[in-house]
Amino acid sequence: YGGMGLDFSYSIAVAEELGSIRCGGVPMAIGVQAGMATPALTRFGSDELKKQFLAPTIAGDLVACLGVSEAGAGSDVASIKTTAVRKGDEYVINGGKMWTTSGCQADWMCLLANTSEGHPHRNKSLICLPMSLPGIHVTKKIDKLGMRSSDTAQIFFEDVRVPSRNVIGEEGMGFTYQMLQFQEERLWGVATVLTPLEIVIQETIEYTRQRKVFDQSVLHNQVVHFRLAELATEVELLRSLLYRAVALYVEGSDVTKFASMAKLKAGRLAREVTDSCLQFWGGMGFTSEVLVSRLYRDLRLMSIGGGTDETMLSIICKYMETLPRK
Repeated sequence: YGGMGLDFSYSIAVAEELGSIRCGGVPMAIGVQAGMATPALTRFGSDELKKQFLAPTIAGDLVACLGVSEAGAGSDVASIKTTAVRKGDEYVINGGKMWTTSGCQADWMCLLANTSEGHPHRNKSLICLPMSLPGIHVTKKIDKLGMRSSDTAQIFFEDVRVPSRNVIGEEGMGFTYQMLQFQEERLWGVATVLTPLEIVIQETIEYTRQRKVFDQSVLHNQVVHFRLAELATEVELLRSLLYRAVALYVEGSDVTKFASMAKLKAGRLAREVTDSCLQFWGGMGFTSEVLVSRLYRDLRLMSIGGGTDETMLSIICKYMETLPRK
């Protein structure tokens, strides 16, 4: 479908390089397009769906969004309420989605909906949903703390009819497909924060070197340059964990635990680095004129989006419980 057939490590290389963009919203939008809304379609979709939705999306002719989170179901994906009821050769969709990245401009949505009754892990399906269909209402562009260059929408569905052939893979397998996608999404997210954290540390070094307080540079204080050294070390440790997880994933291993650990650490480290560095910028750091203030806002999402820190901790704990007891 127009790609080079490279493995996932190349996507991570791209994600890491996208971190050179001096904001979080643009890399996130690209990540949704390439690593969140399309992986399930790539793996499990029919040739017909791939030609209709995947090829033009990867070519950049269509904008995609991912419809999973709802007002009452964010990290708890099993609790979504949106339904897609089968009627003949169509599904009739009712419900709504919240916090949908690129939702205001999307041409189609990879929608997770309940297609039957029963166990919440086996009653959901992923559906390719054209956003131009009657009954789809993009009701609100959400005003956010950060990621302000990326549009985030609240969307409602009212008797939206979509052909049953638009289901990705097997009906009822949507939850499983979405959980597989989450691992790639989380690793991508980790990769996108590495370069910004390196940049903000380096820019803080340069600023504190030339900024003088009490007749000496701010950097001359041991507490400042020791703290920056600690933060740089933490970033390199995160990079090593990411690379290990990606290498195992490319080999076909289950990396749920390592991806969750990396996502948890990335979110917390993004907060720690930007907060510490902003403090060293003093009053200038509290303005909108410097990168550190933007990253302080933009990267705060890392601990929330794609699964909260608390969700990551729960996943890690479950995997630890499977270890043999001494």
